[in-house]
Amino acid sequence: MICLTITKLDASAVDFDQQLKQLLAWDEADDLDIQQRVLAIIADVRKNGDKAVIDYTNRFDQRNITKADELELSKEALKSAWEQLPPEQAQALQIAADRIRAYAEHQKIQSWQYTEADGTVLGQKVTPLDRVGLYVPGGKASYPSSVLMNAIPAKVAGVSELIMVVPTPQGETNTLVLAAAFLAGVDRVFTIGGAQAIAALAYGTETIPAVAKIVGPGNIYVATAKKLVFGQVGIDMIAGPSEILIICDGKTNPDWIAMDLFSQAEHDENAQAILISDDGDYLKAVEQSINNLLPGMERAEIIKASLSTRGALIKVDNLKQAADIANFIAPEHLELSVENPEALSEHIRHAGAIFMGRYTPEALGDYCAGPNHVLPTSGTARFSSPLGVYDFQKRSSLINCSQVGADTLGKTASILARGESLTAHARSAEYREKQAKG
Repeated sequence: MICLTITKLDASAVDFDQQLKQLLAWDEADDLDIQQRVLAIIADVRKNGDKAVIDYTNRFDQRNITKADELELSKEALKSAWEQLPPEQAQALQIAADRIRAYAEHQKIQSWQYTEADGTVLGQKVTPLDRVGLYVPGGKASYPSSVLMNAIPAKVAGVSELIMVVPTPQGETNTLVLAAAFLAGVDRVFTIGGAQAIAALAYGTETIPAVAKIVGPGNIYVATAKKLVFGQVGIDMIAGPSEILIICDGKTNPDWIAMDLFSQAEHDENAQAILISDDGDYLKAVEQSINNLLPGMERAEIIKASLSTRGALIKVDNLKQAADIANFIAPEHLELSVENPEALSEHIRHAGAIFMGRYTPEALGDYCAGPNHVLPTSGTARFSSPLGVYDFQKRSSLINCSQVGADTLGKTASILARGESLTAHARSAEYREKQAKG
């Protein structure tokens, strides 16, 4: 029998803040050895292009590629994967894709402009990125939902070309992943992975085109490579371990809440699952459910490790205090399993995604609710947002001065420029000012 001990905290304790900080602490210090190895791979790909990518693919994925064109899957292969899916899987994937696309359509930012009294026009021009790279984990991992969540918003934004890279150890492809790529409208797919795939997307090779931005999850080598190529290209985010925070008023079935905690804890041993309630007896009931349900879980040992080392049950005086703690944590996923989630949500300022009410488990958001499941972790919801259409669009300012406006603004610009001792700036503005007067 599997039995775990989970950390219990009380918000009324004198040292609660210190205990909470200790619980949340996540040491994500860079591994210098990994960083050096990734730097070497990036440098090799920049210098040797396809040859380096082929060498690393053969070495790390146990393949026997001789020519670069063997790395790309045809559109027919993607279509075939979609057609091979069992009807039940195809229907589920289609429903998820349709919902993600419908939600993404509401996120599109439009260009705008306005005209001032003197005829000067100011505005903002919104354009999509030209080309985006999507990294998808391969091997034992199978994340078709990640393909949909990353690719569909890019296509809704108007990205012209979406390049997907996915490792295929020993040449083994995943039908669900390829079917999702077909459904999402991915343009090209290369069967490469690791740091070499990130380098190829960032700098381009003879066969693999360079992109403007790279999105998608990966292992420590992929994450490190994304950090190192940032600036050459944009990236989505560097994700930490998965997180869920649940606030419950003690009236939801404790088995439901236990399973919601499991849903994140099963990701890996470093995932964090926390429950906050103002009902002490309910916290005990959920702990009992955890121990009752744990033996039947396929990933029981991972869940046990996660909940034992990073999980917690927190007792608070009231739900407003729970919301304050949630804002301090700024979780990736926040469930408000309470009678009136709308009222409680008014107090929430920092969370990646908020799941409202007793019938909205976080798992729905991972797959098919519609909003994106690529979310800020490790407290970064304090300043960042879920992946969305806006991440694949960029904004350009529009300024069109009228002749009268050039006179008025020229005076202001001239004074400020001379105050900064930038004479050329000042005179550039003054030339237009004189012309406007003339």
